[in-house]
Amino acid sequence: MIHGTVVGLQARINVILRPPERSDVEIECVVDTGFEGALTLPPDVVAALKLPYITRISANLADDSSVMTRLHLATIIWHGVEREVIVLAMGRRPLMGTALIEDYHLSVDFCEGGSVIIDEIM
Repeated sequence: MIHGTVVGLQARINVILRPPERSDVEIECVVDTGFEGALTLPPDVVAALKLPYITRISANLADDSSVMTRLHLATIIWHGVEREVIVLAMGRRPLMGTALIEDYHLSVDFCEGGSVIIDEIM
């Protein structure tokens, strides 16, 4: 079970990244149910973590505009297990998308300090 908290009406959880040749890094991410990918991280964070580069793609945004962004590979710890995910290097705030919570149950109490829980579907 992964626990988080609502801050400013944003469901937030911490994701543990295991960058190459470095210690684990914990990053607070906003749960974005409108984002179908796994993670976005600001480009400076991706560079600092030295995440392996994959390619560039055109990403479609919520306002239906498109931007070119770089894809990187990251290893995260998800429910106690290492998992490789694609990271989009974009934005100012780390986002966690629905690719990570597919086949999981997401529960959010949308009030300041409310509980965020991501758990296996029984």
